[in-house]
Amino acid sequence: MISRLLGRRSAARDRHHPLAGLSVPPGAGLLTCRVLDPVGEPVGQAEFTVNDSNGRKIVSGETDPFGTLVALVPFGEYRLAVSAESFVPYRGNVWITDGGQPAGLGDVVLQIAPSLPLPRPGDWEIEPAHSRIGFIARHIGLARVHGRFDNFAGAIRVGETMEQSAMHVVIGAASIDTSVRMRDDHLRSADFLDVENYPTLEFYSDRFTHRGGNNWAITGALTLHGVTRTVTLDAQYLGIGNGMEGETRAAVRASTELHREDYTVNWQSMLARGIAVVGSSIKVELDIQIVPKADRA
Repeated sequence: MISRLLGRRSAARDRHHPLAGLSVPPGAGLLTCRVLDPVGEPVGQAEFTVNDSNGRKIVSGETDPFGTLVALVPFGEYRLAVSAESFVPYRGNVWITDGGQPAGLGDVVLQIAPSLPLPRPGDWEIEPAHSRIGFIARHIGLARVHGRFDNFAGAIRVGETMEQSAMHVVIGAASIDTSVRMRDDHLRSADFLDVENYPTLEFYSDRFTHRGGNNWAITGALTLHGVTRTVTLDAQYLGIGNGMEGETRAAVRASTELHREDYTVNWQSMLARGIAVVGSSIKVELDIQIVPKADRA
C-alpha cells in the first residue's frame, strides 16, 4: 500500500523506521509501499517501474522478500507500474511532494491473473525448430558458460486435466554446444557426459502440479550419466497460438537447477587435475513449443 511519502525529517525522527538514516536530497522524496497478493501476503521480486508524466522511465527495480518497494524520485507526478508472474499488472498515479501524501493510493494489491486456455487432450510433441534446451554453468572463478543441446525430441500426452498428463524427453548428449570446440569435446569425454557409454539424457514425468495462475511444477526422473534422480521443473505456461502455416501450437518456459555431483561426475578429481571447465551447479532453461502429432504428419 502506498501509505505515506517519507521526507528526510520524518524518517530521521523514528530511528526504528526501516528507512531511518537514508539521505534524501533536497527536492526529492521516498516512494514506499508494500505489494500484496489478494490474501494480504507480500509479493517478493515484483518488478516495478516509475515513469514521469511524459512516459520517461525514472527508476525501476524489484520488491524485497517482504513485498516492500522503495524508490527515490524528485518531487512531481508519476505513473507507477507493478508486475509479477501469475498476477494482473498494476498501474496507478502517484504524487511525490514535500511531506505530502499520494493521492488515492493504498496498499498495492495484485489480483491473480486468469489462467490461459490449456492444450486440448491428446498426443503432442516438441517442435525442435522453435524450441531450445539450454544451460548456464559457472566457469570456475570466471564468467558463466552458456550452452545448449541441439538434438532432442519429446512427446507429451495431455490428459483430460493437466494433472493427468505425462511427458518424455530424450536429449542427444553429443549435441552439447558451448561455442568452444575444445571445451565441448572435453564435456563429451568420460570426464563429464561420457557420451560413448551414455549417449542420451532422458526426462520422464507424470506429475504436473498447478501452482496458481499459469505456473506449474513438473516433477519427474532425469537420467544423466547413467544415474536417475528426481528433479522438478518450474514451468510457466505461455498459452496457445497459431504458427505461420496456421497449425496449433502451445508454448512453455521452464527451468531447474542440477548439481553434477548428483550424477557421479567427480568434481574433486576435476579440481585435482587442474581442469576448469564448468562449475558444479548448472541451471537448465527450456523454451519449448509443442504441436499436436496430427499437425506434424
